[in-house]
Amino acid sequence: MRFAILGPLEASTDEGRAVRVPELKVRALLACLLAHHGRAVPAERLIEGLWGPRQPGSPLGALRARVSQLRRALEEAEPGGRELVVTSPPGYLVEGDTDARRFQEAVERSRAAAEPGERAALLAEALSWWRGPAFADFADVPLVRGTALLLEEQRLAALEDYADVRLDLGQDASQVGELTELAAQHPVRERFHALLMRALYRSGRQADALEVYRALRERLRDDLGLDPGPELVALHQAILEQSPGLRRPPRAPAPVPARLPRPLTGLVGRDEALAELVELPGTARLVTLTGAGGVGKSRLALEAAHRLAGGFGGGAYLVELSGVPAGSPPDVTDAVAAALGLRDDGGPADQNERIAAALATRRALLVLDNCEHVVEPVAKLAELLLRAGPGIRVLATSREPLGLAGEVVRHVPPLDAAAAARLFVLRAAESEPGLVMDAGVVESICRRLDGIPLALELAAARVRSLGVRVLAERLDDRFRLLSAGRRAGPAHQRTLRAAIDWSWELLTEPERVVLRRLAVQAGGCTLEAAERVCAVPVPIPGGPPGDAGPRDLDPAEVVDLLGRLVDRSLVVRAGDRYRLLESVAAYALERLRAAGEHERVLRWYATYYTELAECAEAYRSGPARHHWVRRLDAEAANLRAALEAAQSLDDPSLAARLTGSLGWYRIHSGRAGA
Repeated sequence: MRFAILGPLEASTDEGRAVRVPELKVRALLACLLAHHGRAVPAERLIEGLWGPRQPGSPLGALRARVSQLRRALEEAEPGGRELVVTSPPGYLVEGDTDARRFQEAVERSRAAAEPGERAALLAEALSWWRGPAFADFADVPLVRGTALLLEEQRLAALEDYADVRLDLGQDASQVGELTELAAQHPVRERFHALLMRALYRSGRQADALEVYRALRERLRDDLGLDPGPELVALHQAILEQSPGLRRPPRAPAPVPARLPRPLTGLVGRDEALAELVELPGTARLVTLTGAGGVGKSRLALEAAHRLAGGFGGGAYLVELSGVPAGSPPDVTDAVAAALGLRDDGGPADQNERIAAALATRRALLVLDNCEHVVEPVAKLAELLLRAGPGIRVLATSREPLGLAGEVVRHVPPLDAAAAARLFVLRAAESEPGLVMDAGVVESICRRLDGIPLALELAAARVRSLGVRVLAERLDDRFRLLSAGRRAGPAHQRTLRAAIDWSWELLTEPERVVLRRLAVQAGGCTLEAAERVCAVPVPIPGGPPGDAGPRDLDPAEVVDLLGRLVDRSLVVRAGDRYRLLESVAAYALERLRAAGEHERVLRWYATYYTELAECAEAYRSGPARHHWVRRLDAEAANLRAALEAAQSLDDPSLAARLTGSLGWYRIHSGRAGA
């Protein structure tokens, strides 16, 4: 069990599932116990802290009831959870891992580190655990207040150390804004002002640095009747004298060890993939996660980066590329430089060379997120960086591989049925606590949404307003239903349609033609079926004259186009068959209708499977009979859909051909009455 106190109080299981602790007094009790770091808190102090002078009629009984509620909530979340609340005379204590412990351990490790880059990385890791003021929702509780103030002081000291070591690494102009804000928030904290003065002076702003000192001196005298401390006075004098000791270190500017963003929710159903991913940087220098839009590549990469960050003394950096214009090399390098904190510091004129020089001697992890629309410039930059230094590791997320030598590609599949259901129920419960859901309906929703986390989370958000049964009934109109998207994150990850739109816009026109025409295949298809339905030869046997339309695609091109769609995670290949996820198929079918091709492609589709059935009929009594039975078994869904297509086209001749040629097969398979 994990407890988060550096921000609003939260609890989660080891798998990352949120733990719901009901009732304000029970959560306050948990906060009081966590504030004492595993030390027993006497029952009398807990009663006074929770109720103050307005105590219940039986104070000790009321406290025991709250303790019982807390134990029950932890046990329901994770077996054995009740054992974390320990009765230890004269009171109680809580045993469990906290983000405060991890923060403090990282700070301690930073003090023991000799190399500035390693110190900065450890301080960045420490500060990344903070989500807001410590015990944000219980900081006024007497038993919590002292610990909250102590933790806040430790945070400020870590911020000061972090800014100081970044100055040692040659970072100055890039810190001015942040330090100005910190100095304003803490108007009499001298060290923030000293750091700001140094950053301003190194940025060529001597007068501004002196003005910071003057304003602080007046504030201290007017408000507290004090003068600045000796260290600040000495710094002021050094600035006046333009002391050589204040100059920027004579080294190539080093990147700022970044604080990776903390996800707001736990990762569900990716334990094996995460374990493998954490091991890969030891042997692989470039790892690319591929998969369909919304499948959770970014979330998995970020979780892996957090677990790996401690092993990279030069820092771990997240570079979000979704906002970079497609195919723009300068914008890619600018985004990487900005993430590294190199934009405002000197160095080589060429941006690529500046980045390479900054990372060349460091052990650093670079997470390049959402690369699919800038694959070529990202690949070139990644190759340059990997050649620049042996300590660099790159973890990329993209809907297709980068295509570099030595690249290790890991496909991120949709969640399996159990994990998908767990994610859906968890997110639905967050929006509608206590909701009871039918397991069969949940399973149906998860199956129809292909186990895609984005779609499941969007659907779960609608449970509060629709309920699970109505939600399941309306999934045929999924793009309208799941249009109430997230307010945060890249635009293409906020709704289901936006996620697929993003992939569609990156396709060439021939790739779009194949994708939209594949949408009529009901049960996946073979390569032959794709060639015949996506680029059917002219004329079509059995089709009306001129039915084929223009030859906009050569059948010989389909195999390469299909391969590119597989690489771009829009088509799934399983053995010798290709299929679309249900949401992608629904989207592609819309595009097929918008292109005015729906009826024409349906005719190609129905004709192909009619010819397939007629061919099978010709071998119904020969030695190849078993082969054709297996072939028709595999195409059962397509044969049914082809018959429906022929009927919808009002083509009784084609429907009769298909039905007649399948008579022997229906008898053989026991479906004569079907």
